[in-house]
Amino acid sequence: MTDLLSPDKTQEALRAAHLYYMQDLTMEAIAHELGTSRSSVSRLLKSARDTGLVDIQIKSPLDQATVVGEAVQHRFGVVAHVVPVPDQAGDVDRLDRVALSAARTLTPYVDSNMVIGVAWGSTLSAISRHLVPKATHNSLIVQLNGAANTRTTGIEYASEILRRFGHAYGAVIQQFPVPAFFDDPATKRALWRERSTRRVLELHERMDLVVFGVGARGALVPSHVYSGAYLEESDQASLEHDRVVGDVATVFFREDGSSVDIALNQRGSGPDLATIRRVPRRVCVVAGTAKVAAVRGTLAAGLVTDLIIDEGTARALLAS
Repeated sequence: MTDLLSPDKTQEALRAAHLYYMQDLTMEAIAHELGTSRSSVSRLLKSARDTGLVDIQIKSPLDQATVVGEAVQHRFGVVAHVVPVPDQAGDVDRLDRVALSAARTLTPYVDSNMVIGVAWGSTLSAISRHLVPKATHNSLIVQLNGAANTRTTGIEYASEILRRFGHAYGAVIQQFPVPAFFDDPATKRALWRERSTRRVLELHERMDLVVFGVGARGALVPSHVYSGAYLEESDQASLEHDRVVGDVATVFFREDGSSVDIALNQRGSGPDLATIRRVPRRVCVVAGTAKVAAVRGTLAAGLVTDLIIDEGTARALLAS
């Protein structure tokens, strides 16, 4: 993530960007006009892009990613942002490329006076490292689900993701310091009646934007909930029995989008799917064909308004 520029550097970056993108001057000509070096101009232009002063969009009816995106949008009724990634790319590189595109796509969605829900996990961690700073006021970032398990509080992992989001957008952060999964559903019901917990749950009800990845049991880049000691063997067997294909913020669902009678959801701390569906803008970020079944479930559940996905996975989704 790139820090905000100082006012003087912002002015320099703006002037360089205007000369380069609006007046078609070469970097050598800009360097001469600004009395600096070509390498300094290059750094100014990069800063202008990284901090959101310049927003570059590629729109072409011949672009394959655009064609695939339009097909996804037509079939599933969501706004699709398809990220071109070579088929031979490794899964870690694929995730990082999608995360970078997602971070830049999010920028215009974020505004002042918003409550923004953020899940934790491998995908959101990757996105948080690429966020483009955008100054807002009276905005709040709220954690969607608890992160504690029997081995760790999860606070350090989740709070770092929240911190990056809060820093990028100048927003206050609200953690949710509860277990990812309770041992007993009765304990969860009791804690959910506490005023301190109710305050966070009420923020979930007021969210204007929610950003999440999709957990999948067979993903090659393991979803954190499946690789971070959150699930016992009995939990895994329960998910298998209930035909679960994935989760959003540790709320599990089947490929048809249903979540009724999935036992583990009674103990989970994430917002129920109805709460997510009420959020005006719901941004789902996915990388990797191993998540196709989980993405289908997410779409079938009506959880997504905006889907950011790599091209190979989008094609596999359309073919499934």
